Amino acid sequence: MPHLSVTAAETPQKPAYIMANSGEVVTYGELDARSNQVAHLFRLCGVGPGDHVAMMLVNCREFLEVAAAAMRSGVIFTPISTHLKKDETAYILENCGAKLFIASSSLAEVAKMMVSEAPGVGHFYMVGGVYEGFESYEEAIDLLPSRPIDDQMMGATMLYSSGTTGQPKGIFLPPHTDQWDAPLGLTTSIGAAFGFGSETTYLSPAPLYHAAPLHYNMIVLDTGGTSVIMEKFDAVRALELIEAYRITHSQWVPIMFVRMLKLDEAIRRQFDLSSMQVAIHAAAPCPIDVKEKMIEWWGPVIVEYYSSSEGAGFTLIDSASWLEHKGSVGKALFGVPHILDDDGNELGAGEVGTIWFSDIHNAFEYHNEPTKTKEAYNANGWTTIGDVGYLDAEGFLYLTDRRNFTIITGGVNVYPAEIENLLIGHEKVADVAVFGIADEEFGEVVQAVVQPANWSDATDDLAAELIAWMKERLSTIKVPKSLDFMEQLPRMDNGKLYKRHLMEAYRNRDA
Repeated sequence: MPHLSVTAAETPQKPAYIMANSGEVVTYGELDARSNQVAHLFRLCGVGPGDHVAMMLVNCREFLEVAAAAMRSGVIFTPISTHLKKDETAYILENCGAKLFIASSSLAEVAKMMVSEAPGVGHFYMVGGVYEGFESYEEAIDLLPSRPIDDQMMGATMLYSSGTTGQPKGIFLPPHTDQWDAPLGLTTSIGAAFGFGSETTYLSPAPLYHAAPLHYNMIVLDTGGTSVIMEKFDAVRALELIEAYRITHSQWVPIMFVRMLKLDEAIRRQFDLSSMQVAIHAAAPCPIDVKEKMIEWWGPVIVEYYSSSEGAGFTLIDSASWLEHKGSVGKALFGVPHILDDDGNELGAGEVGTIWFSDIHNAFEYHNEPTKTKEAYNANGWTTIGDVGYLDAEGFLYLTDRRNFTIITGGVNVYPAEIENLLIGHEKVADVAVFGIADEEFGEVVQAVVQPANWSDATDDLAAELIAWMKERLSTIKVPKSLDFMEQLPRMDNGKLYKRHLMEAYRNRDA
């Protein structure tokens, strides 16, 4: 498992990654040199080991240059979602204590406000253009040497939660070693489990600021493979890339599966996908019928895992095991899962409660949030991120939903993911969100918001059709009391549904 600098020395012309739309190729030799130049920039700006930098970049060649530089200079780097607004971005810059901020010029509407909104940041650089208060990233880098800095050291990522409730939380796991060219911890664990290596060609269809795409691309670089990075996900383009580049590994979220499956059969069947060895998916519960159809289409190459940016446990399940335990996210690969009730009592097989993990080797903390960090651990040292689920008698874990999204109606827990997974399977539904809204009689009732496949179908007749369809398949208490339509749900390009925005809108509507 060579460090990228070793691959650069041995095969400098080998592609480290390819930008899918532009076709731009970044070789290992170029990445090694460029990351050294960025590391020199850090030192020139007074950013030393243990200091923080932040980046608000679209998927572009510079993203992994900065990440690789941080990882060889002992710097803690924070990628920021490209969809955040002024206040959230400023909060993250202040909370992480970033000394340097790099942004894409296409994101300047928000980024340029950070000059005044984040006074603690000492240096501002922009990729692809310059705005007042920013220096040109390209011009600064071009002037610096491509040799390694003298004090190389292993760096770390610090990702922020999506802020389901309250402000985003910085999730910090310290580097497992100071040795700058040692294999990443994820490389020797997850990378080995999925068979990443020098022959890997990895398709990355999601934003690099998101945890899984970032880490899998870093694993690819750590093992000498090649990534094909999509600037933005498109269902047909993803299939074209698998065929064109003979992709061996890929990573997806369920909504991407849904969008590929909703393509016309003739389109789906025209691509040669036989090169795919491992198609990884995670991030949200996958509807059972969606995964069944994907396995039927792609074969038994689909592997699901459950974990988190906090590293609070890791489960894994391949296609064969999933077909025998449909809906499961697998058995634990790292950590030991436990299901606890609200009083901390351990529950038996099939009983739903909060998911906790024991035997965690790398303790995480929420940056500058000691109270929230403490709440994530119990007296036994077990940890949770608040997900809800159950274990079966064989130890397979099943997810139901996030605790924060659980609807309590008439004293009964209802899990929105179950309803969403049903509705997304309807041919007239393109996307869906389900959540609870206040009700005087029941405390909460179930609300659904549907993005129809065709906006012209957004009628009372379709709403009645969907409600009746659900009544045939769900218990009465789970059927939404109301169903509204929205032309585009707030699902960002990382595939994650930002349900909080919908919940707040409905709360303000009813206030």
